[in-house]
Amino acid sequence: MKEYALFPGCSLEKMASSYYVSAVETARKLDVELKELEDWNCCGATTYFHVDELLAYTLSARNLAMAEKAGLDLVAPCSACYKNSYFTNVYLKEDPDLADHINFALQADDLQFSGSIKVRHLIEVYVDEVGLEEVKSQVSHPLDGLRVAPYYGCQMVRPRKEGQEIRDVEQPRYFERLLSAIGADPIDYEPLKVHCCGGSLILTSRRAALSLVRNLLQSAVDRGADVIATTCPLCQVNLECYQNQVNQEFGTELSVPVMYFTQLMGLAMGIKPEKLGIGKELVSAAPIVFSSVGAEAS
Repeated sequence: MKEYALFPGCSLEKMASSYYVSAVETARKLDVELKELEDWNCCGATTYFHVDELLAYTLSARNLAMAEKAGLDLVAPCSACYKNSYFTNVYLKEDPDLADHINFALQADDLQFSGSIKVRHLIEVYVDEVGLEEVKSQVSHPLDGLRVAPYYGCQMVRPRKEGQEIRDVEQPRYFERLLSAIGADPIDYEPLKVHCCGGSLILTSRRAALSLVRNLLQSAVDRGADVIATTCPLCQVNLECYQNQVNQEFGTELSVPVMYFTQLMGLAMGIKPEKLGIGKELVSAAPIVFSSVGAEAS
């Protein structure tokens, strides 16, 4: 069994609870144990690094130090948590002076950052470390004929990481390979699959954010997608929750299910929909469950 320290972040146990339960269920199928960090704290989200950079790095470093203490690599399903944790891990190893300042603060919790672990997004664990052949071996209800728009978002692939080619940033393919492994038909969703969903821009520039959401949704519909698959709680919320506002603002009639990639994996593995958090979505995924997987999976 592969073991990882799970960093759920502030959204997985509340707003993105469907992501949390489907991550746990699919991990169990793949003989992966996600051991939630005890007493974890916020990673600093997307804006705190612009408010107090040193404190923001300290927040992320504390989680990393706890994972180090447990001797486990850190897994973050949320793309923002992944980005912050990954680059904190990188920058502190590159800047000993910064690491010294942060380790001084971490002494209060009897913690020490050394940079001895790796940080992974959950989808990277499934694709690169578990492996697609193992994923395929667990598929009992392949999603034959289901056309899926793989939405990476902008934070999981950017900034460019060590050993990552520019094509992997602008034209990644691992999400598509995972979808193919569970029997789905990934549609051509370039270049919008790595464009921003608007993030928290909805709070400061509503029309601009809704325009970004409209472009993503419309592109998926135009290319025949039955569903959009996401890897990030904020992306999922923006693409699903604001569809009515997009329709009101731009006169469209968009209604596209937006699911987590772990939910689709779970369906393909024969896990009951209710165990995957399916049924809580605003745009019903029922047609996907019954037409693509069949009633026997429920």
